[in-house]
Amino acid sequence: MTDRGWQRDFDDPIQLPDGRTLVTLHDAATYITDAAEPEWQAAIAALMLVVELGGPTMFARIGVMKALNRGHVREFNPSRKEPHWGRRKLARDR
Repeated sequence: MTDRGWQRDFDDPIQLPDGRTLVTLHDAATYITDAAEPEWQAAIAALMLVVELGGPTMFARIGVMKALNRGHVREFNPSRKEPHWGRRKLARDR
């Protein structure tokens, strides 16, 4: 694997809410240059560690995705869960 620094590609490109796509580490760095929230600061730190130490780009991708989804709260959807109302039957009773 060749170390290309900021020009390394993500394993999976990141789709932004505005329709743009972050393909390289440089794309992600230019997208988050003026961010002051702690989530974005962590994403910047992850990007710099990946570039400087040559780590896996997945770490930087995780940091950026966590910062992008920082306000999203997943809600439980009870209609997706199938209730089990009956008693379980033993193999001998089938």
